[in-house]
Amino acid sequence: MTTHYTDLKVIPDPESTVVQLLGALYDRLHLALVQQRLDSIGISFPEYSLSPRTLGHTLRLHGSSTGLQQLLATDWMKGVRDHVRISDIAIAPADALHRTVQRKQFKTNVERMRRRRMRRKGETEEQAKAAIPSSVERRPDLPYIHLHSRSTRQPFCLFIALGPLQPNATSGNFNSHGLGNPATIPWF
Repeated sequence: MTTHYTDLKVIPDPESTVVQLLGALYDRLHLALVQQRLDSIGISFPEYSLSPRTLGHTLRLHGSSTGLQQLLATDWMKGVRDHVRISDIAIAPADALHRTVQRKQFKTNVERMRRRRMRRKGETEEQAKAAIPSSVERRPDLPYIHLHSRSTRQPFCLFIALGPLQPNATSGNFNSHGLGNPATIPWF
């Protein structure tokens, strides 16, 4: 259960924006969760907003007091620690509602999808255009974080969606990005 939390607030400087620093911090968190095989740490963005579309300055980690202490005791923030203010580990409010924080994937680049289809199926450009019309492309309106794939080093956007608020927690494991489904985090 995610009974405790700590806030990691990024502090920009003239050379680094909030978006860059939050991406770097989240990238390092993902690596730490993979390396330490942690599935008990969830994340949220308490300043999450659809209008304006932003994740804010703060990455909140959720978990047990022990789990959070163990994660923070390691040097996973190397390279960004000077730009992060870490709050004390605290108990989540007992009256908080709960929700999932999930990844949402979109088909965002029709040209890329067509090139991929041409490579995989050996089709011509015309065949790929017929199979994948421009209408499948979607423009997401969710906040996102810029990351780099660990396997391909390619940049990608991790779109973050919030599930509906619910009165009770749902237990479960979190993935290597700290996202849960069906596992919830307290939302406050």
